[in-house]
Amino acid sequence: MKILFYAVLLFLAGTIFSQAATRGDVKVIEASENIRYLSQKIVKDYLFLYKYPEQTEVKNKLNRELQSLSNDLRVIATTTKDSDTKDILEFLAYSKDQISEIFDQKIDEEKVALMLDYSETLLEGADSIALAHKYEFSDEEKMLMTMKKIAYLLERVTKYYMALNIGFNTTTNKEQIQNAMTEIEESLYIVSQYSYPNEIQGTQHDINYAWQANRIFFDRSETLFIPKLIFISVSYLEDTVAKLELFHSKNQ
Repeated sequence: MKILFYAVLLFLAGTIFSQAATRGDVKVIEASENIRYLSQKIVKDYLFLYKYPEQTEVKNKLNRELQSLSNDLRVIATTTKDSDTKDILEFLAYSKDQISEIFDQKIDEEKVALMLDYSETLLEGADSIALAHKYEFSDEEKMLMTMKKIAYLLERVTKYYMALNIGFNTTTNKEQIQNAMTEIEESLYIVSQYSYPNEIQGTQHDINYAWQANRIFFDRSETLFIPKLIFISVSYLEDTVAKLELFHSKNQ
């Protein structure tokens, strides 16, 4: 099923990329960015629940995230007129439904493996849809997208941090966490080159400082596993990133 999905996805992506995009696609791009973020966050939180099944409030959190995913899929479905995008949406809706079924079942290692697969399926689909509806971003929109990318990557790196320490210590997962960390630092470099007003510069510096503090733990993920602390720390970092995201959103 997974191989078939990727084959179809690559074909559709090649088809829709050739089509012209317009500024009116912004709603679709925003929704696809939300899906990218949720594709990592949902599975990250599911892995946390696997490690700490007594944390019943996490399941309520997961259900809220799944509802957000449904809302974003609905936005794309009601906004796009592109038939190939709608075809990709069918695959994503199927993955969302499968995730919903998994939530209703007893959590175990097999379910975790499935969730990791669905995470990448959602990500691939969201990337293809965003690519199909891409338009020429302004400088502020580029920065806004950079902030959204950092938030998504923070969820991704934490997802793999969890995976490596709960029985999924594969070569691929080790490569993925390293790639995510590299992408975060590339994005943070872009942020460091932006001239923020004085009242925002403190937030800009806080992001770099907080990331360096977190990177120490991600680099030692196989020998130092402290998920509860990491979750709190990454949440703070995402809140800080959200401040710059809001700044760029207001200055478009």
